[in-house]
Amino acid sequence: MEKSDKMQPNENIIKIINSIPPNVQILAATKSRNIDEIKSVISLGINILGENYLQEAKEKYAKLKGLVSFHLIGHLQTNKVKEAVEIFDMIQTVDSLKIAKEINKRTEKLMPVLIEVNIGYEKNKTGILPSDISDFLSSISTLNNLDVKGLMTMTPVMKVSEDYRRYFKKMKQIFEDSKAKNLQNIRMDILSMGMSESYMLAIEEGSSMVRLGRILFEHSQS
Repeated sequence: MEKSDKMQPNENIIKIINSIPPNVQILAATKSRNIDEIKSVISLGINILGENYLQEAKEKYAKLKGLVSFHLIGHLQTNKVKEAVEIFDMIQTVDSLKIAKEINKRTEKLMPVLIEVNIGYEKNKTGILPSDISDFLSSISTLNNLDVKGLMTMTPVMKVSEDYRRYFKKMKQIFEDSKAKNLQNIRMDILSMGMSESYMLAIEEGSSMVRLGRILFEHSQS
């Protein structure tokens, strides 16, 4: 019985993972999580980690390099770009032409990125406004060191789960419209949206990558 109780947290995580279609990538949001916690979810099949801060990512990268892909999911400052492109396999938060140009300048490889969209027009959040996405993509399509793989968004926090759906629908339409432009260096393979409280709705509306933090790590400690 004792052994069964210890197995339960992993069984909960496996159930969550198995509920997500195989064509949808799972990113574990690992801000403030320790190495043992992270290794626990890696052992269950998670292979993409999302980090908010460069310094914290560097410490984890030193111990987990080669085991997983590291994605930057926090705001990137211009003076941190040089280090960021050396550590991260993808930068998901390109939110200005200035940052896009700096990444293009500093990287020595073709750098996969996602464009962050401020889908809720929130003043306290970074990201390209939906009305500006088309022009923004055109302006960065000539940056040959950027591999623009798609779009990412963080919706406003909603009290009712179903209320997230309208933002996901809007993002899906922006994604499809962006793909239809067929711009150079703009691939539009990934639509990253949906978090612990909303990921199933996001998947229903076309998300191909979900960001899970609390739901993974709370279960791992149950």
